[in-house]
Amino acid sequence: MGPSAVRAAGLNAALKSLGHGVEDAGNVNVKIPEMQHFGDRNAKYLTEIAETCQEVAHRVYQTLEAGCFPLSLGGDHSIAVGTLAGVSKFYRDRKEKVGCIWVDAHADMNTPKTSPSGDVHGMPLAVTLGYGPSSLTKIFGYSPKIKAKRCVLVGARHLDSRERNIVKESGLSVFTMREVDELGMRTIMEKALEIVTRGTSGFAVSLDMDVMDPDEAPGVGTPVRGGITFREAHLAMEMIADSEKLLALDLVEINPIIDVHNRTASLGVGLVSSALGKKIL
Repeated sequence: MGPSAVRAAGLNAALKSLGHGVEDAGNVNVKIPEMQHFGDRNAKYLTEIAETCQEVAHRVYQTLEAGCFPLSLGGDHSIAVGTLAGVSKFYRDRKEKVGCIWVDAHADMNTPKTSPSGDVHGMPLAVTLGYGPSSLTKIFGYSPKIKAKRCVLVGARHLDSRERNIVKESGLSVFTMREVDELGMRTIMEKALEIVTRGTSGFAVSLDMDVMDPDEAPGVGTPVRGGITFREAHLAMEMIADSEKLLALDLVEINPIIDVHNRTASLGVGLVSSALGKKIL
């Protein structure tokens, strides 16, 4: 229901007002969880999620091939396995490298061996970096999709105990909320953009709305107190737009069932608009 909430919040009209042509490609086919058995307790609905991510990866690839910018709406964050696979494959076929800025309260660096819940939406960044089930890591037949040295996690404040080891082992650059507090969002984003544009053709952004403080974005699946503010989020997106190196964007983890007057989806529309060029003046 997340993508429908974002559409209802006026995404297409907001992007058209910025001068962008918009083609809504509709929804990806996703099997209903209540109609399936979850399968492996350590990686629930893995088969169904892998099938969905395969379709997403091909759609993103085809979007880039058509000369368009892929904006992917979730859903939970597992969709990023597919979106980043599609981006990676497109530029890999052209002998080019890409980076990634992962904006999230969580690291999403679990694997089936470390996850306390078995929820795959806690694993997509690990998968992108080459850790986890082969049905996810080997979409298009290769892994990793993006090297850790070209990826940055911004806004983290809740990591699982065993997940920390993978984060440290991977070499991923992480800016936690402590760094945001101490250095400020401008400095964090300057550092992040330098990392993801070094030796690349550009970067993808995967924006999980739970990076926001729950007072700003109540309609997320796994809220964590102490997130980034409205203005910090917009500054990050505005700096991304200023870089002119954004290749693809995810907006995920909006759950209208627990939202208040669609506030989280409306905020998401505003942040996407900032990432795609909206300015105050």
